[in-house]
Amino acid sequence: MSQRYVVALGGNALGNTLPEQYKASRLTAKTLAGLVAAGHRLVITHGNGPQVGMIYQAMEAGQKENPKMSHVPLSVCGAMSQGYIGYDMQCALREELWARGLDIPVASIVTQTVVDPADPAFENPTKPIGVFYTEEEAKRIAAETGYTVKEDAGRGWRRVVASPKPIDIIEKDTIKTLLDAGHVVVAVGGGGIPVARQGTKLLGQGAVVDKDFASAVLADMIDADALVILTAVEKVSIDFRKPTERQLDSMTVEEAKRYIAEGQFAPGSMLPKVEAAVSFAKGRVGRKALITLLERVEDGLAGKTGTVVTA
Repeated sequence: MSQRYVVALGGNALGNTLPEQYKASRLTAKTLAGLVAAGHRLVITHGNGPQVGMIYQAMEAGQKENPKMSHVPLSVCGAMSQGYIGYDMQCALREELWARGLDIPVASIVTQTVVDPADPAFENPTKPIGVFYTEEEAKRIAAETGYTVKEDAGRGWRRVVASPKPIDIIEKDTIKTLLDAGHVVVAVGGGGIPVARQGTKLLGQGAVVDKDFASAVLADMIDADALVILTAVEKVSIDFRKPTERQLDSMTVEEAKRYIAEGQFAPGSMLPKVEAAVSFAKGRVGRKALITLLERVEDGLAGKTGTVVTA
């Protein structure tokens, strides 16, 4: 039976450079095209850490070389990353589908994610981005721009930005319309471009949104049957790297919450994935979230591997 899946790609599915991304997107497309060929409808989301960092650093370097060059906000860099990652993904998927005799449209949507400017994350930015500076350079830039800068593990000073929680996806209706029409959609790249509502305006924010949280919000809003979070491990483990380590085939929402309270999952790694899975699965009875490897996704959806989170 046809299902609606939001599939969140981990960083390992895209590589770190342009040549790596080209190659990785084609390998990823082979697996995802199998789900489409089986009759399922997909929205594909993805991270953008290396890509947006590269763009942001290039813009910083350009402005340093030519002070007359206009400043390029982080939100615009995010939009650029969505464009070129989406370009590679939609080309790779379209080619793979054609190779299977399937003429199914694939479209990338530049996606905006609404955040609350009063989110406490803005008071304590923690996500480093951009080039390294000396302490003197960093403090001068902070004074000139209002950026928050911090020393980064003895390597120098960098700009840090907030990671607020997603509230809404502006393009959700467009994504749903395309999905209903049988298109494969690439959306919410890098968690979406963070924007804040101000009356009738949408103002880009100097922040980053976790792509798994944003994917869970989108999956809820389009009433997906499953949220699929692809990562570097086949199953979620508790007591990770301890003699008592145990891989989990499944978790209820309540079990997952208990493991979270016990500190079983590493912040910045498995924790946001489990939290995103919980936020989606608890929304409606019958929903599930799957966490597994890209290359095992078909087996995971068939119940043969991965960790499934249900209400």
